[in-house]
Amino acid sequence: MSVGRVIRRSFGLAAVAALAALAAACGSGEAQKQRDRSPPMVKAEAPQRTRFADRIDAVGTAVANEQVTIQAPVTERIVRLNFDDGSFVQRGQIIAVLQQGQQSAQMREAQARVREAEQQLRRVEALKNRGFATRADYDTRVAAVATARAQAQSTGADISDRVIRAPFSGWVSLRNISVGAMASQGTAIATISDISTIKLDFTVPETMLPALREGQAIEARSEAYPDQPFRGVIATIDPVIDPNTRAVTVRALLPNPDRRLRPGMLLNVAIESAPRESLSVPELAIVGEGDNRYVFVLDAQNRAHRAQVRTGVRANGRIEILAGLRPDARVVTEGVVKVADGMEVRLVGQGGGGGRGGGQGQRTAQARPGGG
Repeated sequence: MSVGRVIRRSFGLAAVAALAALAAACGSGEAQKQRDRSPPMVKAEAPQRTRFADRIDAVGTAVANEQVTIQAPVTERIVRLNFDDGSFVQRGQIIAVLQQGQQSAQMREAQARVREAEQQLRRVEALKNRGFATRADYDTRVAAVATARAQAQSTGADISDRVIRAPFSGWVSLRNISVGAMASQGTAIATISDISTIKLDFTVPETMLPALREGQAIEARSEAYPDQPFRGVIATIDPVIDPNTRAVTVRALLPNPDRRLRPGMLLNVAIESAPRESLSVPELAIVGEGDNRYVFVLDAQNRAHRAQVRTGVRANGRIEILAGLRPDARVVTEGVVKVADGMEVRLVGQGGGGGRGGGQGQRTAQARPGGG
């Protein structure tokens, strides 16, 4: 075989291989175009009735139900303290006793004067009854008795000021004073807090006043206990609005039997109003365009049509539908970005479509561009 024939045959084989590769490439391109024309997978479901409510969020500060800082009413030395750090005290329980030696002596003297004045009054009364004493003498002795008793009461008040009692039941703060210390008038001895109930004060804009009322339920959460909600009710709405912030202060009451809440805590407050049941769709089903909102609805011929809807609040991944959607509509809920207005869709199981159906109340569909 000549060299020329070998070369020509080699060129022929190369040409055949090139044509085969070109044909395969064309076939692959056609297959890719066919795949590109295949409908994308989407899901559709009917709107569901879901509970919604308008929500007001605020931040509040916890306040004790009752709280007082007991101070020394007079300047005197402390002789006894009857509480420990963080202990519970009952109403009327003695908290501290100040030195009262001088006042006790004055009380004994005043009581002796009272007894003497009463004895003299009885003698003059007996003489008056027998006609040996005048009315003026009798009145003088009556006044002397009243004066002696008043002096005794004044001394008793001085002694009482030196015995400090709890005005209500509650928990005592940390003790910062010791027995033997000289307490000046106004010196803080203990702070007592009743935290069986917590007052929660928070502010809301004046525009939200129509949604608030006394007795309305609230829910509060603390960063200290993120998984535990604290529930209570609105007790009071301040009748005066702050002219600087245009906000109103609201006070709620939260039961606190386990004393988890402490005065000064920061709490996140949530208030629900106007509870209702409305149609809803998943958030992914909503398409936004400026201020307008749309969903894609499938008609009887399985074509997707864009429908404008009016939405409300969001809750648990769903959006409230106020208008624009029928309860029996089939709404595209997943794969919305793949769908265009007028696309024809094939529901899985119809026309040879493959795949799995959606969950409860859902159907998986295929969409393709609609024809004329």
